[in-house]
Amino acid sequence: MTNQSRLREVILNGLVAALYVVLSLFPGMLGFASGAIQFRVSEGLNHLVVFNKKYLWGVFGGVIVFNFFFSSENKLLDTLFGGGQTLLALLVLTLVMPYLKKTWQKMVLNIVLFTVSMCLIAWMIVLTGSTASTKIPFWPTYLSLAISEGVIMTITAPIMYAVDKVLHFKQQMN
Repeated sequence: MTNQSRLREVILNGLVAALYVVLSLFPGMLGFASGAIQFRVSEGLNHLVVFNKKYLWGVFGGVIVFNFFFSSENKLLDTLFGGGQTLLALLVLTLVMPYLKKTWQKMVLNIVLFTVSMCLIAWMIVLTGSTASTKIPFWPTYLSLAISEGVIMTITAPIMYAVDKVLHFKQQMN
């Protein structure tokens, strides 16, 4: 890899991270970017990794930055759990993707991985939100997170697919 292509990769990942933060701010102002119901439009950027695994670091970086600077409570745990959940789902995606032929199959896998892995975020919310007098139940919390993640990832999949037809995500990173 040449210095110029490496620099291009770093710049593109920086732009993806910044775009993730910007797309998370509006839902954050409405209280829908953190907590038991999360509708972050920015989660659609997870689909970039379907087109080129090099986007993983930009998406991961965006999650880390947003959670650290803009989450409402438990910034450190939100950063660790949110970043960990994103990194885990995207790493599994990159490991399984070579066995899938079609882009839509990779996107469906991505949706499933992110929906299922929201159990980590539910677990964090239960751990940090439960007190001796108040217990936050795991399953309803997980269900609301999984549904909201599944919905946003499903809505954004065809959008990202269409945008790729114009921008050619894979070639942009090469």
